[in-house]
Amino acid sequence: MDRSPERTEPQPQEPLKTEPESEPSPEPTEDRALRAEPTPRQRPGPAPTADKDTETDTDTETDAAAVEPASPAAETADQALAPAPPATAAEPGDAQPEPADAPPEPPASDAEGGSDGRGPGRRRLRRVRRAALVLVLLLLAPILVAEAALRVNYLGDPGDGTYTRGKDAIWLGHAWVDGRKTEADVQTLTRRLADTGMRDLYVHAGPLEHDGTLPKSAYANARWFIAAVHREAPKLRVQAWLGDVLATETPDGMRLERPETRAAVVRSTREILAAGFEGAHFDLEPLHSDDADYLTLLDSLRAVTRAHHAQLSVAAHQIDPVPGFHSFWGTTTGHPKWWSQRFFGQVARRVDQIAVMSYDTMQPLQSTYGGYVAQQTSLALEVTPPSTDLLMGLPFYRENRFGHWAHAETVAAAVRGVRLGLSRTDADRENFGVAAYVDFAASETDWTSYQEGWVR
Repeated sequence: MDRSPERTEPQPQEPLKTEPESEPSPEPTEDRALRAEPTPRQRPGPAPTADKDTETDTDTETDAAAVEPASPAAETADQALAPAPPATAAEPGDAQPEPADAPPEPPASDAEGGSDGRGPGRRRLRRVRRAALVLVLLLLAPILVAEAALRVNYLGDPGDGTYTRGKDAIWLGHAWVDGRKTEADVQTLTRRLADTGMRDLYVHAGPLEHDGTLPKSAYANARWFIAAVHREAPKLRVQAWLGDVLATETPDGMRLERPETRAAVVRSTREILAAGFEGAHFDLEPLHSDDADYLTLLDSLRAVTRAHHAQLSVAAHQIDPVPGFHSFWGTTTGHPKWWSQRFFGQVARRVDQIAVMSYDTMQPLQSTYGGYVAQQTSLALEVTPPSTDLLMGLPFYRENRFGHWAHAETVAAAVRGVRLGLSRTDADRENFGVAAYVDFAASETDWTSYQEGWVR
């Protein structure tokens, strides 16, 4: 989601090439405020059994036919005096009694299931496997249902007239205000933007220090750049893109809960407006939902920008795809990522422009990404007042990692998703547009998709 600028960049390059020569590719999504320019089972055998002696001495057997019968009295006397008869040989099928003093057989262990594989250990293993399968299905089922819903959301045709309103914007790298760009670069840029819907340029003029201050050396060539843009394209508006990493998930970073830090940010805003910028665009990340200190800062900044007749705009996190999803994600990963729809509306009511960073979505397919953008567009339109410019982000860069797949997050899919969401929710909204991230990573394919899909 979140893209960040570097304080320094390589030496001058040819502007807006398909692959940047002098500036690094965009960094991973987090900390965008710091990087504007520059990854066969063994079966148990039968349970052991005690050996049984089934052999008997057959020599003691006598031939009954060779012995004459004795009288009953003699038999009685003989029986009383004679020792116990020896054991005779066992006939087939005869049961063999256990010796009285024979020890009992030990029970089979849990790992032994007997020769038929039905012992308690095997049954327990089957139960564990079944439980694991059920758990996997319970986890995957909601994801599969959600992805299917996003694909359905990508179906249909956008409504007529859902094209640019001339309120689009683009994020520009730090090279434009630190001395690396020339008049020729400005002319190339303005020619590129001439036949588009671009109105605002968010040029990186930071980052802010953690204490909220901003060194003037960070935007030393700002006055030259602003004058050159107005000379070539008077209708373009140049805003200072300011940002920093917040200490919301790590010990280091800006702490908005400190009044002195917020006061320093307000002073820095006055300074960049005095330098000629026509607005201040803030990108503070990671910004958690329902941050009251952030709302307090926006109230203070709004007073300053209005006094200078300048714009106040912000880069916004995505909105919960389902209610409360930011809380679930924050609990499981430590990074909430999304904002509640209610908080998004609170921010939108305090600014002149709000640009949704509708990229870095973890979507695997163009259809699911486009459906996701359509959903985000609808959710944002529902809570953004008509007087505020709502801009949906377009991914003018290519990366392949878990959060962003280049084959899925394309400009063409994003533009179609924006038009679908606009058509379904508020097709006549005037204060609406798209914002392209970022100039130094944009390809010809990105510009063509924007022109053909959104500008016409």
